[in-house]
This record gives sequence, C-alpha cells and structure tokens, in this order.
Amino acid sequence: MSVPFSVVGQPAADGRGEFGHLRRREVEHGAELVDDMFATNQVAEGARPAANQVDVDLQLFVWDITDDWGVRHVGHIAGPVLVEVPAEQRRLVEEPEGCLSLPGPYRVVPRLHSAVVRGRDKNGEPLVIEGRGYFARCLQHETDHRHGRLYLDRLAQRERKAALREMAESKEEKFARRTALANKLGT
Repeated sequence: MSVPFSVVGQPAADGRGEFGHLRRREVEHGAELVDDMFATNQVAEGARPAANQVDVDLQLFVWDITDDWGVRHVGHIAGPVLVEVPAEQRRLVEEPEGCLSLPGPYRVVPRLHSAVVRGRDKNGEPLVIEGRGYFARCLQHETDHRHGRLYLDRLAQRERKAALREMAESKEEKFARRTALANKLGT
C-alpha cells in the first residue's frame, strides 16, 4: 500500500525520531513498513523515500536506483549515519537533484562523489552501505532527511525561492500523475 508524501509547506515528521533500534511496535511491522515505502516509491516515480517524508517518525529510508554504471541498487537502512570522509579523499560533484517532497524542480547541489553510511536493517542487524556517483548522492540526500533537511537547505536563498515557485506551478500535475499511477497499480 502506498502512502502520501509530505511536501514542503505541510506539517511532517522532522526525521529526528528514535531509530537506533526499532521500537517493539515497529519491529513487528518493520517489513510491512519497508514494503509500503517501496510501493510509495513506485507510485511517486522516485528513487528513494525516507520515512519522515511519509509522516513516519523513524530514521529509515529505502532505495531502488540504477547508478552511473548501470548497476541496480535496492535496499533499506535504519538509523543512517554518514561516515566522515577524510579531506584528502573528498571529491565534490555538482549535479541536478530533486526530491519527492518538492515535486517538480531540480537544482544543482554539490555532493561527495563517494559515501559510506552505517545503520541497521529492519531486523536490527548492522549494515554498511557504500556508494559512488548517483548512489552516493542518494545516500547523502536521504541521510539529510534524517536531520529534517531538504536539498533546498543547501541552496542560496534566490535558488530556494525559484525552486519553491516552480514547485507551486507543477505540483498539481505531479500529484495527478501519482494518483493515476497509484490507481493503475492498485496501491
């Protein structure tokens, strides 16, 4: 079952919920939540939703993307923490980035070319996920959601305002497409 996304300007969970280990209730429903998030991702035609984007106050995200080299990555991680990259190994790449909570606009955002995220799976087992290129961007973007941040927060004020105007102009069309796809998929 898919669930609606919180978008900019609507109240939503801030992403700072407890999730070092899933609470008992979430452990019992963890697999169902992960499945629902994958269904939501399919309806939104996205790559990776975070739990707080669907009003679930947990530090969790899922992904289903194909990277720059044609490799498909599918998974989830709870309590994601980015591993600090030594300064001499940092390489910034400026690429367009969008967000399911900001339907429509894409803006150029600098991100590290590679990223390592530590966390846990839905059963509480430790995970270490490594990515390069687009997959690294995904890991960094979604870990930002853990802290209640959007890519808008990384933009200059003028760019932020332009992106918000663009979203306002296109969000109804995006929502209509999501609704039509959800109906088609039966979610």
